[in-house]
Amino acid sequence: MASSPARYIDPPSRAAEESERPDSLTLGRRIRHARTRADLTLAQLAERVGTSAAQLSHIENGRREPRLTLLQAIAGALGTSAGDLLTDEPPPDRRAQLEIALARAQRSSTYRALGAPEVHPTKSVPTDVLASLVALHDELDRRDRESVATPEEARRANTELRLHMQRIDNYVPELEEIAERAIRDAGYDHGAVTHRTVAKLAASLGFTIIHTADLPASTRTVTDLRNGRIYLPPASIPGGHGLRSLALQALAHRLLGHSRPSSYADFLRQRLEITYFAAAALVPRSAAVPFLETAKREKDLAIEDFRDAFGVTHQFAAQRFTNLATSHLDLPVHLVWADGDGALVRGWSNDGVVFPQDSTGAIEGQVVCRYWAARQAFDRRDRTTEYHQYTDTPEGTFFTSTQTGTGSGPGAGTGSLAGPRVAAGKEFSITVGVPFAHAKWFRGRETHVRTTSRCPDASCCRRPATELAQRWAEHSWPSAQVHAQVLRPLPSGTFPGVDDAELYAFLDRHAPSA
Repeated sequence: MASSPARYIDPPSRAAEESERPDSLTLGRRIRHARTRADLTLAQLAERVGTSAAQLSHIENGRREPRLTLLQAIAGALGTSAGDLLTDEPPPDRRAQLEIALARAQRSSTYRALGAPEVHPTKSVPTDVLASLVALHDELDRRDRESVATPEEARRANTELRLHMQRIDNYVPELEEIAERAIRDAGYDHGAVTHRTVAKLAASLGFTIIHTADLPASTRTVTDLRNGRIYLPPASIPGGHGLRSLALQALAHRLLGHSRPSSYADFLRQRLEITYFAAAALVPRSAAVPFLETAKREKDLAIEDFRDAFGVTHQFAAQRFTNLATSHLDLPVHLVWADGDGALVRGWSNDGVVFPQDSTGAIEGQVVCRYWAARQAFDRRDRTTEYHQYTDTPEGTFFTSTQTGTGSGPGAGTGSLAGPRVAAGKEFSITVGVPFAHAKWFRGRETHVRTTSRCPDASCCRRPATELAQRWAEHSWPSAQVHAQVLRPLPSGTFPGVDDAELYAFLDRHAPSA
């Protein structure tokens, strides 16, 4: 194993990101402060710098960042310099600090979920009122964070990974190349990757794949480094693609030179790298891209065809599609993986779709809008084919294609992002969507099904109708289910969630005789 393993997916910490990202709100308030000090109106400054008052208003409110040439013109007109406007110093005065804090608070998911209008801090709003509003928002945010604080580290790390993958369009060329080379060296030529090909790849790395029915309950696979064995679930279970994926993930740890994770963030990064590798090996880029390009050219893109061509599940094909859609097909895209209760298991987007999220930015476990295709698809009687729908949202109109299914145990949750799995026997839906302008490339675009979603405004689908609430609020007493997984702690061990005692006993039991 490499002594200094490469990090193929290495997102910066959120703190580092924020320190590198220009603070548009602070910049806007500095410009407003300098403009009022110069006794200029928006219209007067706009005329001097050759732009519109509306454009300047967006800049001062932090909604838009000015080009460098425009910023230099603004600075010159206000008797200052671009450097002074871009300084890292705090906002120019207490009121500016309060206005920035209020603007940020009102953009948070916590506030947006209330459906309340924004307060615009005009000159007529006293500074003390702004201070009170900011204090109320701080307390609201504190309580919201407190309510989701239990596995805080895991949620934070997972959110950082998701946002990082969003920024790079869910595409990692280095892992694509390593996976392609490995699978071709093992004899892959075209079509679906077989179990035999995966076994040959394992043998080339000195490992034998063994299927066993008594894997520790806290593990998906177990690798015996001493005796060169990779233990997988029984080969007779449904979903053979899942077993190929699990084997490839176990081998990826060796190919990518992983060392034991030093933190939960490191553990999640490694999981993401190995699942990406498995996806790129089972659906090699050299075969997948021409297939998708042909379908796009014929305006007949369909996840079900992509699935069938490479012998994988619909879920796996959809997640693999997100790796290649933007980088090779110029398609912005989003993926929604939801369970039968409407809870988000996994989501990814670079096309503007806004997922429900908690105050930490985590989206897993949040309930998606009931008007999204991810939930509408469960109401169909015929679920054998993909369900197509247009959805109008505050961010625009999206075309979506959804397939429903039922969790089938080990391997069901493998894909290009690390994360939870849908339990065996539990319904789930997989949705791939694109902005309206790109619907023309997809099969099903002629559908007349169209819904409207106003989420995250709670009045869209989460808040009961006023009439019903008045009629039943004081006359109902449901017996709620207890979600035991929320209360159950993870076993502590070298690897998060793995019971070391159970693991070592398993290895000792299966080790070949001396």
